Amino acid sequence: MVAAGTRSAPSAFLVESFVNMDPSNNPALHPLSPAAEVARVLGNRLRAAIKGRDEVINLILTALFADGHVLLEDYPGSGKTTLAKALGESITDANGNHIAPFRRVQFTPDLLPSDITGVSIFDPPTGRFEFRPGPIFAHVLLADEINRTSPKVQSAMLESMAEKQVTVDNVTYPLDQLFFVIATQNPRDLAGTYPLPIAQLDRFLFKINMDYIDRESEVEVLNTRRERRSAPAERLVGRDEVVVARQLIEQYVYVHPLINHCLVDTARNLRSHKKVLQGLSTRSLVLMIPALQSMAMLAGRDFVSPEDIHYLAPYVFGHRLVIAPGAGEMKKVVHECLAGPLEQLTRMTLAGQSPVPASSADPFPVAPVN
Repeated sequence: MVAAGTRSAPSAFLVESFVNMDPSNNPALHPLSPAAEVARVLGNRLRAAIKGRDEVINLILTALFADGHVLLEDYPGSGKTTLAKALGESITDANGNHIAPFRRVQFTPDLLPSDITGVSIFDPPTGRFEFRPGPIFAHVLLADEINRTSPKVQSAMLESMAEKQVTVDNVTYPLDQLFFVIATQNPRDLAGTYPLPIAQLDRFLFKINMDYIDRESEVEVLNTRRERRSAPAERLVGRDEVVVARQLIEQYVYVHPLINHCLVDTARNLRSHKKVLQGLSTRSLVLMIPALQSMAMLAGRDFVSPEDIHYLAPYVFGHRLVIAPGAGEMKKVVHECLAGPLEQLTRMTLAGQSPVPASSADPFPVAPVN
């Protein structure tokens, strides 16, 4: 579990702003410019809706562009609903498929799978059963206190998160390609809960601990409570724009083979560590690649750097590890196992085997967000 906002000194690579450019004005712009513009608009809208959560917003956008899901450990009133709702309401869909931009489901012990997936209802005039979609058919789904529901509902969520589909009455219905889950659980109130199984935890790209915001941000929340109720000046982002942005990031953000070696060596170190009872799966390494690419794009780069690995590793690997009792903080164990492979990667970089592609353009400019 890693607290958002606890960045180490070498993390200056994480640019707290987004690329501000209009690709239609200059056809010679970098191929990643459309993706960066989508990130800029979404980032501005989210920052207008919630204060003091810049790092969480960056991680949420990283997961969105990496086609992953996010698990937030938080306390009531931390702004998770505002954040998820602002993201959902920032995305519009012109395809006419009637999918809701945002849905919030409060998970309770008596919830049934059909309460979120939908149900088949008999239609007397036609004499057939008609499927009525549930709240899971949304672009952004807030699964509030997901650990308070039964394993039956959790298994239904597992199918939707892993396969982007739901099965009702032996019929499979596809979810939208954009489908993005932000789930929450309260780490301090575990009475009567159903802990998420390892298989479902593995479906979340990030696990983020939302701590209390700093004093200045909390004062700003009170001072701007009226202004934040009005709609942000930024335009809405099309659903297709987000999907295309994912494709551009996958295609144009370069991942040097040395990065893959570093990830594999880190996983092997964790598996053999005496404080680790269960190590990383190969799937976690596969999911790490698009996360690194998305982080690089948000930082204004078209290549993955070692600093990206150092920053994201605790968020991607932490909830997939089982640490021995009394082993200490998970983040320290991850960075301990990461130190050797990262040092070797740095030495190879200094020796001329740079993770930057030879044909890479200069990092595209980054403009500050007002």
